[in-house]
Amino acid sequence: MMTPLARPFGELVADSRISSPLNPEIEAHGTTVLALRFKDGVLVFADRRATMGNLIMFEQAEKVMPLDDLTVVAISGSFARSVEICRYLKHSFKYYRRAVLQELTLEGKLAEISRALAGNVEMAMNGIGVFLPIVAAYDVNKNQFGVYFFDGAGARFENGEYACAGSGSERIRGVFEFLRRTEGGFEKKSLEKVLEDGLHMLDIASTLDSATGGFTRIEPLVRVLTKDGNVPVDEKLLKKSIEKVLKAAKPL
Repeated sequence: MMTPLARPFGELVADSRISSPLNPEIEAHGTTVLALRFKDGVLVFADRRATMGNLIMFEQAEKVMPLDDLTVVAISGSFARSVEICRYLKHSFKYYRRAVLQELTLEGKLAEISRALAGNVEMAMNGIGVFLPIVAAYDVNKNQFGVYFFDGAGARFENGEYACAGSGSERIRGVFEFLRRTEGGFEKKSLEKVLEDGLHMLDIASTLDSATGGFTRIEPLVRVLTKDGNVPVDEKLLKKSIEKVLKAAKPL
């Protein structure tokens, strides 16, 4: 299996299949999730559309999930399988904390995620459960934030500033690097500026990828991770930023 370094983000997702009562071979894919650093932490974004082939199945899917206070995952691939694995990981972190009376280290958390992905390879190869997450985390011991992405076999890659996954991600890959080169690193920007950058990319992805939901009707999920934990981004700030992005996106 090729790694994300050898093919575009999201391509593995586009190849994923799950069984369906209507058609056991129907393709199920479609999303755009991304994580962006800002000066005080990480913002994690996701659209809310779930698709099955050319059908829009659900427009309020929850694709951003906290695994604990300092670890947030955004899911792409088979939605049902992704949720199942995330629930397992959340329980695993909590069990370790209660059994050992201390938090699992970040390295331990990432290793557990890789192990869960490796254990899912057989289902993924059978086309019933490809799961490709991106992870935003704060390392208490090193006092630093990290953004991580994985391939289907569990190999882990780190990017200090951004990551994306899903069928719409390949449409916006170059935007990350363009913004970094022309405006400076994301980790130097304010939450407000990075929030707008992420929303612009989600909007572009939804324009170019029919399986990625826009946010003219339903707001995307955006969660903010700082040293103090993670919470949904302020609702008023999100609405204000969405209005600004949609205004800029209007055709001339």
